[in-house]
Amino acid sequence: MYDLIVVGGGPAGMAAACAAWDAGLRNILIVERDRELGGILNQCIHNGFGLTYFKEELTGPEYAHRFAELLSETGVEVRTDTMVLDVTPNRRVHMTGPKTGYRIEEARSVILSMGCRERTRGAIAIPGTRPAGIYTAGAAQRYVNVEGWMPGKRVVILGSGDIGLIMARRMTLEGAKVLACVEVMPYSGGLTRNIVQCLEDFDIPLYLSHTVTDIRGRDRVEQVVVSEVDARRNPIPGTEMVFDCDTLLLSVGLIPENELTERAGIEMDPRTKGAAVYENMETSVPGVFACGNVAHVHDLVDFVTKESQRAGTAAAKYVLEGPAEGKGVPIKNGDGVSYTVPQRVRLQNAGDAFSVFFRVNRIFGKAEIVVEAGGREVCRFKRDRLSPGEMENISVPVKLLGGEPEEIRVFVREA
Repeated sequence: MYDLIVVGGGPAGMAAACAAWDAGLRNILIVERDRELGGILNQCIHNGFGLTYFKEELTGPEYAHRFAELLSETGVEVRTDTMVLDVTPNRRVHMTGPKTGYRIEEARSVILSMGCRERTRGAIAIPGTRPAGIYTAGAAQRYVNVEGWMPGKRVVILGSGDIGLIMARRMTLEGAKVLACVEVMPYSGGLTRNIVQCLEDFDIPLYLSHTVTDIRGRDRVEQVVVSEVDARRNPIPGTEMVFDCDTLLLSVGLIPENELTERAGIEMDPRTKGAAVYENMETSVPGVFACGNVAHVHDLVDFVTKESQRAGTAAAKYVLEGPAEGKGVPIKNGDGVSYTVPQRVRLQNAGDAFSVFFRVNRIFGKAEIVVEAGGREVCRFKRDRLSPGEMENISVPVKLLGGEPEEIRVFVREA
């Protein structure tokens, strides 16, 4: 029996395993379905990683390599090219791989760090024909950066998430003509720095409050039709623009890889589409933790690392000292806030303060993030600007709560 099994060997899984080792666990297994560790970072050859955690600018593979080296200095067992098929509530992990065959491993604790996946054309129901030349932005990124294939020459990108913005620049640098980036919302879903560096620096137009309303082509994409949308995101007749192109990239959102989470009987949060967790990233199933993009979609890998280290340390504490006590105080999202992570906090287990990650649901100028406990305002955090594309993080001092309230609420108030 393992002390800890980590499902997923991306940045979250590696950081969690290293933290668990540092906290005293010695019998740890990482299971990764790819042939090598690193996860999505291996195809993210652009820079911008590590500014918060390592205090220097790294590419995705460089960031992953840093943690792979740290992992190699421990005694953590790594099983790559192995797919986890099921995780049961009693922490039995079913897996299969060409070297081991079908195996069932038992663990005293489990960390879920499977990352997230992209929404596809089917998830957003774009009308039109079904020709070749339609890719998710992440798939195109792998083709260009890892496989050495060029998806197309004349490109339209639907969605302004970070992957779509980065691929606008990448395709341009590889010689393609990116005709437009189209976003259905009245604001971009990506980081401001990516809008500037990936679109504005290359004179790529960004059409906000627009979407693709038709795809034309028989064997290969020949045209896409883009229309303006109203406040309810319905296309406005007469606003159509036709782009002659051979490729459509979709950057229309990320979803946590939650099939294993659900099958384990873990409580899910309909807002994040991931597991509902406590302050130490423990799920509703004792001894099972979730961290990184499988819990909620992050915009910076540095935040993934710190969150996953918290999960690894907590898993070690669970094995070495026993379960944490208390049912936890619910943390609710109020006006202007889409969700909160964690969803509950056990104050006796939180130390002096606990972190709350969240995203706003619209753009704010000067504003205050307000925390209420039991209907009483306990603290405020000033911000010059808030955007849905950038995740926020606040630290709430436990002593300000004045005991254990029925619930804690986080909302945004314009200054």
